[in-house]
Amino acid sequence: MNPYIMALLLLGLVMGTTITVSSSHWLLAWMGLEINTLAIIPLMAQNHHPRAIEATTKYFLTQATAAATLLFASITNAWLVGQWDITQMTHPIPTTMIIIALAMKVGLAPLHTWLPEVLQGLTLTTGLILSTWQKLAPFALLIQIPHPNQELLILLGLTSTLVGGWGGLNQTQLRKILAYSSIAHLGWMILIIQFAPSLTLLALIMYLIMTTATFLTLKNNKATNINTLSTSWAKAPLLTTATPLLLLSLGGLPPMTGFLPKWLILQELTKQQLPTTAVLAALTALLSLYFYLRLCYAMTLTMPPNNLSNTSLWRLPSLHSPLLLALTTTSAILLLPISPAITALMNL
Repeated sequence: MNPYIMALLLLGLVMGTTITVSSSHWLLAWMGLEINTLAIIPLMAQNHHPRAIEATTKYFLTQATAAATLLFASITNAWLVGQWDITQMTHPIPTTMIIIALAMKVGLAPLHTWLPEVLQGLTLTTGLILSTWQKLAPFALLIQIPHPNQELLILLGLTSTLVGGWGGLNQTQLRKILAYSSIAHLGWMILIIQFAPSLTLLALIMYLIMTTATFLTLKNNKATNINTLSTSWAKAPLLTTATPLLLLSLGGLPPMTGFLPKWLILQELTKQQLPTTAVLAALTALLSLYFYLRLCYAMTLTMPPNNLSNTSLWRLPSLHSPLLLALTTTSAILLLPISPAITALMNL
């Protein structure tokens, strides 16, 4: 793609998210979401591969449906209450519709079915943008709006953690596994959003760091399915040593960074007299942990020749700077000891 066009599209992505995050009016927020969607569609379709085109079409239809629902709900709220302000959502019907529309935008279960299919059709770089940057604007809106319907959010959260764990168990494609991982993490964020929005923000930041590190690792190894992971040791021994720790951090095991948000969320749910919700969320995290362990096994404990049918890939030295990969991987593994400083900074 022409670098000027690429720069323009990336600028559109940044501008769309910035407009949505900084707006207090529903029309401006909707406009930012639309700019965001229109900017990423050419990036998704740049390969001209049938799967990429199919993924782009599915993404466009889903996002258009969610955006139309959001616009309809905000107009309904203005009609019923006479208020366009995002923080002044007082009527339960438009508020519920907006939560459902934003859940569809980010890929929360049971509105998640588009996410694994779309992510599978994209390159790892575009998949990284879709899994990280595209979550920021909808979550900025979800954090701002009041939440009168506690049961809806808990149901969305628990369903997402369950589907995210269960859906990834039988997958062999790494992008689909990361899609289900994303659904499970979003479920944890939505569980706590009504009780402690700052905790949701912390979980989102940790998710962004860990997911970025995982995508960059896979991109560095040119790995798209579990079989190709077994040749990682020959390509990058040091990175292959760190990757299992990164995956266990995604699973939420101590003493890695990923344990921090899960620990604080379970603590807050217990404080809010929701021990059953906390127990169910912790149990569904075990499902996700299983497929992360499966990836660790394929990467570190199977070396060619083995029973995985794969061929070694021809590779050239990477021209990309390893700085971002090094920073995100280190942050995704080693931030737990400074959790008191992090919680103080987030005013938890």
